[in-house]
Amino acid sequence: MDFSIASILLLDGFTNGAVYALLGLATVLVFTVTRVIFIPQGEFVAYGALTLAMLQTGKTPGTVWLLMILAVVAALMELFERWQHHGNAVRALQSAFKTLAFPALISALSIWAAPQQFPLGVQAALSVAIVTAFGPLVYRVAYQSLEAATPLVLLIVSVGVHFAMTGLGLLFFGAEGFRNPPFWDARFSVGPLSLSGQTVITFITSLALIVLLWLYFEKSLRGKALRATAVNRTGARLMGISSHTSGQLTFLLAAFIGALSGLLIGPTTTVFYDSGFLIGLKGFVAAVIAGLSSYPGALLGALFVGVVESFGSFWASAFKEVIVFTLVLPILLVRSLRSGHSDEDH
Repeated sequence: MDFSIASILLLDGFTNGAVYALLGLATVLVFTVTRVIFIPQGEFVAYGALTLAMLQTGKTPGTVWLLMILAVVAALMELFERWQHHGNAVRALQSAFKTLAFPALISALSIWAAPQQFPLGVQAALSVAIVTAFGPLVYRVAYQSLEAATPLVLLIVSVGVHFAMTGLGLLFFGAEGFRNPPFWDARFSVGPLSLSGQTVITFITSLALIVLLWLYFEKSLRGKALRATAVNRTGARLMGISSHTSGQLTFLLAAFIGALSGLLIGPTTTVFYDSGFLIGLKGFVAAVIAGLSSYPGALLGALFVGVVESFGSFWASAFKEVIVFTLVLPILLVRSLRSGHSDEDH
């Protein structure tokens, strides 16, 4: 190990950490607003990368058909619930149509655009739109009726959603792995380092998204509503902030972040239908380092995870995953010792 090797490993760790930071931020966001430890966050990553890979071949992605199935199920649930609560057929149909409209539009656009072989940027935007549409639907089908449940119940549901999305990924994409083309082929030399254009795009995209999320939560009315829901759900509801809408918006943002992360990871590694699980878990480790509550903490934790993974793969490549996930144990131990309360106090 010399300075040049250490520099290369550090750069690689920061590059991966930038993506883990996005997933860590999404995990913290979902947990603070909905109390859901969202294990399937990594599936959005895999879906994003594999959707773009399918569009690259000129085929309609399997996510389109899955999106339509999920949208129909969510619309039927919305129709039944509205009819049961209000007894108004017109309002129930309107609510079901709102649930179905956006996924149907995205699916129709995707079916038309897939064989057209549009440029990479257009295909990437379409991939993000397809996967982002999953977010509110997953929340509506799996979590909305259980929003008053305990975090343990919600965690069990998350495990079930993870296995369901992984199995459906195998069904619609197959067991074959895909690697997407880079968005920028340029190479830059900075001392002993050689920067690829994809690395630059990853850093710029991650930084831009983090800044945009900060502006959204600090400056926009909807962002402040989400912050209010995260601080006090009951108080936010009394102020007229819908917990259903907050949950769906949160999952929309989580799906968007996951899809974008998939596009950033796709050119650097081969993505399989189940690759998202490990990637999502590394983002979860970053969120745990932040106590599932701090966005800056999740960012720093993700960079730390990326660096540890990079150096761990150099010294003991066979155990790099073990090294990363073992980090959770001392962190949880320290947090439990510093915590001044237990579950019996509530």
